[in-house]
Parts: sequence; C-alpha cells; structure tokens
Amino acid sequence: MHKIRISAIQSGSIAEELGIEAGDLLLSINGCEIKDIFDYRYHIADSEISVEIEKKNGDVWQLEIEKDEAEDLGLEFENSLIDEEKSCRNKCIFCFIDQLPKGMRDTLYFKDDDARLSFLFGNYITMTNLSDSEIDRIIRYRMSPVNISVHTTNPELRKKMLNNRFAGDVLEKIRRFTSNGITVNTQIVLCPDVNDGKELDRTIEDLTNLHPYLHSISVVPVGLTKFREGLYQLRPFDKEMAQNVVEQVESWQNKLLGKFNSRIVYLADEFYILAGRSIPPYHDYEDFPQIENGVGMVASFIQEFDDAIKEITYQSADSHIDIKFKKVSIATGMLVYNHIRDIAERIEKELGVKVLVYPVENTFFGKNITVTGLLTGYDLMRELKGKDLGERLLLSRNMFRAGTGVMLDDVTCDELEDKLGVKIQIVDNCGQALIDALVQS
Repeated sequence: MHKIRISAIQSGSIAEELGIEAGDLLLSINGCEIKDIFDYRYHIADSEISVEIEKKNGDVWQLEIEKDEAEDLGLEFENSLIDEEKSCRNKCIFCFIDQLPKGMRDTLYFKDDDARLSFLFGNYITMTNLSDSEIDRIIRYRMSPVNISVHTTNPELRKKMLNNRFAGDVLEKIRRFTSNGITVNTQIVLCPDVNDGKELDRTIEDLTNLHPYLHSISVVPVGLTKFREGLYQLRPFDKEMAQNVVEQVESWQNKLLGKFNSRIVYLADEFYILAGRSIPPYHDYEDFPQIENGVGMVASFIQEFDDAIKEITYQSADSHIDIKFKKVSIATGMLVYNHIRDIAERIEKELGVKVLVYPVENTFFGKNITVTGLLTGYDLMRELKGKDLGERLLLSRNMFRAGTGVMLDDVTCDELEDKLGVKIQIVDNCGQALIDALVQS
C-alpha cells in the first residue's frame, strides 16, 4: 500500500478538528489508494467520504467525514504532487533551459512536463510523455483546464521542433480533451523561418476549429540567450518581422470575433513593443487567459494603475493622503521601460513623488532577453551602482524566486541593498501594488 506522509495541517481545517497531525500517514480515501494529487483531488470532492489514516503510533483510524462538496480536508504534503514530477524528454530547438549557462542552481535545469503541474499551477506541457491511460484519467477526473505547448499542428514539423519522433499527434490528443469537455489553453513559441507564416496560419486554424473547449492560444516570440553554442540556428524577431506577425494575428482575431465572438488567439506584449505598435486596450484581452505568458500584462498593469490613481485622487479631495517617499527608483527590463517611464511621469504629476526609472540591459543572458523577470542581481549591480536611487529602490517580484528574495543568479535582496546602498522594496507586478508602495494606507 502506498502510504503518504502528511507534512502539515491547515489551521481551522477538517483535518485539525479530527485530530490528524503532521507525521501521520494517509492510507486511502473511499477505499482507494492515492497515488498522486489527481487521485487526492478527485476522491475528496464528494460531500461524504471515508478517510483511512495511520497515526504515528501505528494505530489506524477510519474516519467518516461529511463536508461541503469540493471542500478541502486541510492536509498538506511534502510534495505538492504527492508523486514525483515528470520531466521533459524532448530536445526542443527553442528550449530556454538548454540555453542557460553552467553553474546556476540545479532546480533551474529541471524541465517539467507534468499534466498535474499544468492543472495545479498553469504550467504548459508537450503531452509527449502522457499515455492514453493518463489522458483517460484526466477526462474521467474532469481535471480542467489543461495547458499545452503546441508550437505547430503540422505533425512532421512538430517532430522536428521537439526532436521527438512521437510528437506529431498533438492535435489528436487535444481533440480527445475538447470532445470530452476538458478546457484547453495552448501556447505557440514562434520561431522565425520555422513555424511562422503559413505554418502559423495552419496551427491557428486547426486549433480554433476546436473552440469553445479550445479556449485560448498564445503566440510568444522565441527567447534566445547568448549561450546557444551547438544548438539549432535560430534568429530573433526584428521590427519588420514583428509587424508582420501582429498584422497576421490581428487578421485572425477579427475573423474569429465575427465567428465565435472571441479573439481566441493573443500575442505576447513583446510583439507589439518590438513592432512599435500600441498595446491593445484592456478589454481586447477578454478574460486574460494567458497573462502568465506575458500576454496582456502591460494592459492589465496600466488598467490597475489607472484605477488605483483615480481612487487616490478621489480620496485626496476629501482627506490628506500620506505619501511615504519623496523620491524612489525603479529598475526594469528594456522591454517595458517606456511604459514604466510614462507611469512614473504620471506619479510625479499626480502624487508629487519623483520616480527615477532605470532600464537595465541583460548582459547575463544576452541583449536579446529584454523582459524584467529575467534580470539578474549581477546586471542590477552593474547598471545601478553609483546612481541616484532615492529613498527606495522598487523591484518587481517576478525578478525573484517565488516566496524568496533570491534572484536567478542567487544574488539576494540583502546583498543588493549592501552593494547599492539603498533599501529595496519588492513590489507585486500590478498597478495597485505600485501605488500601495508609495502611499500610506
């Protein structure tokens, strides 16, 4: 029997009320052995369940539980999947992990390709290591949505792009999900001269034919670091190429709006900025299905900032607003510098806070990497040393490992403060958080 060690109990939960403790073992739910998080989530969904627990002293408890449907028991496990993570076996021609320099922390080199992570955290999977029985289980358990890295629906081209001779059946697998009511979000990493142009048209047409359960498609540009020795020859998008992609996708959006009342396919912000085009308005992103892919992030940030600054302006008409600082600084990637600078000018005009914005070129990964989330402590120290940083340096949380103050190159927030001689405030990546960092609530 597979015994699962319970690492913690949530305060106020059903498990705490029943006397289950950290260190106890979960043996079964409803008489069924639990192999992973899919099994666990499925079997606790009912309003009446039977849970078998082995206590630390060896006693076995059989607990009959009545609860609200889908209410969690409050058990936490050492591994969020309960089982081990599945790694990617492909050698994609655009894989970012293959472009990392040596000597970084080991976890950065792990390539996950696990449907359970897709369900829990929104990760994208290639489906090349997903068996028919596992697909059937996802359908049976109604685990939705599933996020899939497609890149192309041309079977032979997909085999080439993933360097996997079994990778050509992705459309068939997606169709199994959508025909059984499982929502699917898809991703296309666009590579010039490979899966763009007519191949992109084919992929969009094939996928949108599966709407509405094929909910969204994101098109993101390939990211190329300076560490590509021995890898497939790829080139980055330039302005003209980006303009062509924007026009192509906007043509599809107009067609799909008329047919389905949804754009379905969305471009990463990077394409618009590189093309010299304005970011689409907030409502064009509908329900923002792919914001974690950098799709609509700028529009969302601006809208949140607009709402927050209007609220502050409204409040200031009736009462005094306590501004925390007279001068602060922001470090940002090259991609969104102009947008952050525009916001900084509005802050200075409407709140009276001087905001110094510094664009930071990514020399660690190479100048083709322009997003803020991939900046390193090394580049921040190089760019900001000796600069006027005001009373606080504001840094986006997406520069740091989740839940920590550690950057990609293992430089810590404390080390940055010491080297730059300024207090650092880590700010969530939203417009409201930026205002909250400046104004006393």
